[in-house]
Amino acid sequence: MSFRNLAIVMTAALALAGCNKNPLQVTRQICPAVAVPAYTGDVTLFTRAGDMNADAIDMVAAVTDVRGTCVDDGANLTTSVHFDVLARRNDSSAARDVTLPWFTAVVQGGDHLAAKQMGQVTVHFNAGQDRAQASATAQTVVARSATSLPPAIEQRLTRKRKPGDEDAAIDPMSDPKIRSAVHDASFEVLVGFQLNQAQLAYNATK
Repeated sequence: MSFRNLAIVMTAALALAGCNKNPLQVTRQICPAVAVPAYTGDVTLFTRAGDMNADAIDMVAAVTDVRGTCVDDGANLTTSVHFDVLARRNDSSAARDVTLPWFTAVVQGGDHLAAKQMGQVTVHFNAGQDRAQASATAQTVVARSATSLPPAIEQRLTRKRKPGDEDAAIDPMSDPKIRSAVHDASFEVLVGFQLNQAQLAYNATK
């Protein structure tokens, strides 16, 4: 899958995580969010090249149970992504191994590909078994400095505001400068199957 296609299907990252006990104070999560881009979370293999009818389906697999763990060592944010692959095949007569390619991508601001790595996961079916499961792990690193906001912007976002203040009801994100700064400092880790053009098109039209 090309970067252009990845950019089309990826989910935009927002680093604002909600509110704490003070409903007028915005808190921000610096660790990258972990997500599966639309149309890349499953893959369908067919028995006949070019035939994508239901009776030609050989195997289907899906990325599931995606977990991200972020470690902040002061210099870098290291995110370990763990996920499972659940697969089902139609012909279960013989034992079989199926190797599926996957990717992880670090995306900045929802639309800039900062880094990408590829991997493979092999699903093993025993004879007579139509379902199988495998697991995979990936690791990404983002410089902590890249996720930091200028002090003035940080102050605007984290300043405690009280009901009755002149700007208490004004969302800081309505300011284009703040929105742009948060956009540039926001990162997301995406994981999914590495699909070819035909597979991506099939998923998009299901």
